[in-house]
Amino acid sequence: MTIQEKIKGSEALMLALKDEGVKTIFGYPGGSIMPVYDALYDYTRGEKKAFDHILVRHEQAAAHAAEGYARVSGEVGVCIVTSGPGATNTLTGIADAMMDSTPIVVIAGQVGIGVLGTDAFQEVDLVGVAQPICKWSYQIRHASDIAWAVSRAFYIARSGRPGPVVLDLPRNAQVETVDYEQKKVDFVRSYVAYPELNQDALQQAAAIINQAERPLALVGQGIELGNAQDELVEFLEKADIPAARTMLGLSALPSNHPLCVGMLGMHGNFAPNIKEQECDVLIAIGMRFSDRVTGNLNTYAKQAKVIHLDIDKSEIDKNVKTTVALVADCKQSLPALTRLIEKRDHCQWCESFKPLYEREFERVIKPALMPAEGPLLMGEVVNAVAQATKGENITVTDVGQNQLFATRYSQFMQKRSIVTSGGLGTMGFGVPAAVGATFGAPDREVVCFCGDGGFQMNIQELGTIMEQQSPVKMVILNNHYLGNVRQWQDMFWQRRKSFTKMLNPCYELIAQGYGIPYTAVVDRKDLKAAVEKMLAASGPFILECAILEEDNILPMTPPGKSVDEMQLSL
Repeated sequence: MTIQEKIKGSEALMLALKDEGVKTIFGYPGGSIMPVYDALYDYTRGEKKAFDHILVRHEQAAAHAAEGYARVSGEVGVCIVTSGPGATNTLTGIADAMMDSTPIVVIAGQVGIGVLGTDAFQEVDLVGVAQPICKWSYQIRHASDIAWAVSRAFYIARSGRPGPVVLDLPRNAQVETVDYEQKKVDFVRSYVAYPELNQDALQQAAAIINQAERPLALVGQGIELGNAQDELVEFLEKADIPAARTMLGLSALPSNHPLCVGMLGMHGNFAPNIKEQECDVLIAIGMRFSDRVTGNLNTYAKQAKVIHLDIDKSEIDKNVKTTVALVADCKQSLPALTRLIEKRDHCQWCESFKPLYEREFERVIKPALMPAEGPLLMGEVVNAVAQATKGENITVTDVGQNQLFATRYSQFMQKRSIVTSGGLGTMGFGVPAAVGATFGAPDREVVCFCGDGGFQMNIQELGTIMEQQSPVKMVILNNHYLGNVRQWQDMFWQRRKSFTKMLNPCYELIAQGYGIPYTAVVDRKDLKAAVEKMLAASGPFILECAILEEDNILPMTPPGKSVDEMQLSL
């Protein structure tokens, strides 16, 4: 599309975003981005309407909301902020998106190029600061570069291994005039978004799988990012391979699938952690062998041949030495591998997981979900929600014990149903990410689990929820502690609870202030009715649950230990 009449750079940005299919923008205005916000005025209403703009209450929340939107929609999340502190406030969200391969584009205002380097008011070298924690950071110095830079930004953000991109937009580029012409970037020299699948490696991997007696698949978020959920099921079922999921990959395979054997990791399920040390072939698909999955690398899966499928070559051999690597999009590599593997029956191997699960059920799961007496436990609250939603909801979590209980005891029946901060572990992520999720998947129920600590880190976003009537169902698991740190203090620091006890506000009064319906649960006999009331609400809702102060998340692989040293009790 070509426009004959010259337009300002700020309007060129609107057209470039429209050309990329953007529908929702999260942001916060300020001095250096004001021309863009003036252009947004026309493009969020009337004949030119192209976007919904969601005014957040803090720029960190804008980035997290963009992440939540991206994670559930599969599209690129977008946020717009001003320069200086507005831009630096997004850095936590940018780093979080980089660690978790979430495609977002952050557009930040900047002082005009004529005063760059003079320490002008609210000037920060955003390109330099952001470069180590994003896929690409770029300063658009002139309006004539806007169309190209935006198209390139979206191509880089969404292609290959997705991730965040930062565009720094000086004020002069926003007010200069330009003849706008749409640019389409689908190639960047030296950037190979989709590596070509090595056929020799493919043959080797198939041969190893065909000879395996005890294969185990480790399923990560790469399956969801590559939209290869169906291809994964076909692969697993043909070779009868049990599969464990990483935290970010929980909805890549339905929780009730017969070959699903639980969650990997420090607080994952007992059986897959033990079986990692017994399998003869380990097939890692779209996961990065995080330290929270592997435990002690010196003892991790030394008996197994390792096949690693990943789109990012830098992940190969980074932590775990591979026997064969398939570097390609899993949407391509999985079906290619499936065609070469033989139909197998690993019934005896699959059955060997069950006694370990039963042991975990009796010692950990049953006491967590069906306590006979005493205060409420986090696990039973999460389970009550899972039972009521039948696992069809989107589960969003903050970080801490709430995250670990929520991921262990939620059910995931649909794809793109888990939104959590994995690699960076960002407290304060939950509420704004849940807001983003309601816009990314408006037809689905969004339930956000928070601890009392993380909830307060971005509590101002209740204002965003109030204004938008964003139907986030917020469950506060209140134990008056920074629970995860407190548990580690009890286990490894001689129970010296150094500054983890919290004096909390009255959440009921806070909910009233924001006009959000609220219910508190102290007694478990009231839990089911309270959850039903929350889910029946058409808009937002806060459910506060009074949790046993020293509720502990188990099982646990202690730091530095082998995965088969996982403890079922403290």
